[in-house]
Amino acid sequence: MQTLILDASQIEKKITRIAYEIYEEHAHDKEIVLAGVAGGGYALAQKIDKALKKISPLKTTMLKINIDKKTPSGETAVSVDKKENVSGKTIVLVDDVLNTGKILSYSMKIFLQSPVKSIRVAVLVNRNHALFPIKADYSGISIATTVQEHITVNLETKGKESVVLKD
Repeated sequence: MQTLILDASQIEKKITRIAYEIYEEHAHDKEIVLAGVAGGGYALAQKIDKALKKISPLKTTMLKINIDKKTPSGETAVSVDKKENVSGKTIVLVDDVLNTGKILSYSMKIFLQSPVKSIRVAVLVNRNHALFPIKADYSGISIATTVQEHITVNLETKGKESVVLKD
């Protein structure tokens, strides 16, 4: 069984709200880095970037985090798509769904090698199943689900974006 959680217009409103929250917290910064986990996280980061450009003068740098989700702790399991000096900058890690926090924990590792100003987390859906000490600083929606349920996020098809809960 499938249940529609968010439709395209609701997702757009959530993304706009996330962008405003990021801007409000970082209005004093000249630049922030949006680092999206490849796939849904990067697609969400691109949409947040677009929303930020509409409402703020913040300069944003986009990075794509490539991660081997099966073995994220491997030596070369996490990488970014381009070299960028992140020293002294705020990093906003972005993923579509926060489930256990495992992927975001390993994604964070690559930025901890530099003296960054701060690291924040933005997600569209927070499932509240934290096994790792990761919390969403900015989230579109927080829903309680069972471990057996699955959230599917489609951000790729313009006008048909959706968040669906599958039993």
